[in-house]
Amino acid sequence: MSILITGASGYVGQELAAWLLSSLPDASVILTDVVAPSLPASAAQNASRAKSVQADLTSTKVVDELINERNQFDTVYLLHGIMSSGSEANFELGIRVNLDATRYILDRLRTTMPGVKVVFTSSLAVYGRAPPGLVIDETNFPPVPSSSYGSQKLIVETLLNDYSRRGFLDGRAVRLPTVTVRAGKPTQAASSFASDIIREPFNGKKAVLPVDKSVEMWICSPYTVVKNLLHARTIPKEAFGESRSVNLPGLKVSIQEMLDALEQIGGPERRGLVEEKYDADIDRIVQTWTPDFATARALKLGFSEDISMVENIRQYAASLA
Repeated sequence: MSILITGASGYVGQELAAWLLSSLPDASVILTDVVAPSLPASAAQNASRAKSVQADLTSTKVVDELINERNQFDTVYLLHGIMSSGSEANFELGIRVNLDATRYILDRLRTTMPGVKVVFTSSLAVYGRAPPGLVIDETNFPPVPSSSYGSQKLIVETLLNDYSRRGFLDGRAVRLPTVTVRAGKPTQAASSFASDIIREPFNGKKAVLPVDKSVEMWICSPYTVVKNLLHARTIPKEAFGESRSVNLPGLKVSIQEMLDALEQIGGPERRGLVEEKYDADIDRIVQTWTPDFATARALKLGFSEDISMVENIRQYAASLA
């Protein structure tokens, strides 16, 4: 069994690769990114079954060398992308990476290995802001993005659904909440601060909070996100019905609740490292995200609910020990 992960240098890609290697002893995993991904330290004992490949996916020649009749995959995880703030700041780059490159990959897969499983990490950014009091599920509110990033994700979802309907591919588009707490460095995501305000204080560094503490977000711990990505490849395709898109479970929290949990686990000194500094550009994007989601469809498909914010931070703190 061979599994491909694009965007594998990112935190979620690294964790996913490690879990795949540890839970599937007969699987080999190819990690790709624009810079050759490192092998996760936690997967060192499985290094013989992992391969790192530097791949600029905007190059059709590179994609052709990566995806062809000689390299047959059981599952392809599409995690690559230019994040929300990056896509908004550079429209052409976002289109090239998030849409054009992804579409070419899908076409290359359907011609060289028709029917292959494709797990695409979409985003709740496919939705604009819902009316007050509305709890969104997959049927009661139309996805009308308020950002270029969300628009690009929604277009790929539509293609993946149609390719699956026609039997070209076996697609699963999982709409991720904001993943918090991410280890590593800040990203180009407008939501990056949601990890920064926890991660940086635990590393003895200051963090900037660019939005009001009353802002509410729909988040999910890395542990649960990776667990659900692993599950996504095991779902029978018939279970999805007419739509291959699903809103993954998460947790509704306010920034204030996140800060309270930070202080509860990390103490007042770490809480004091968070500096409030309003950023109108970040706030404008964040305000388009609704924090209210119903996830009955995801739970019916066997996806897992998230842990509490306190437990999320406790797990992150434990990982630093």
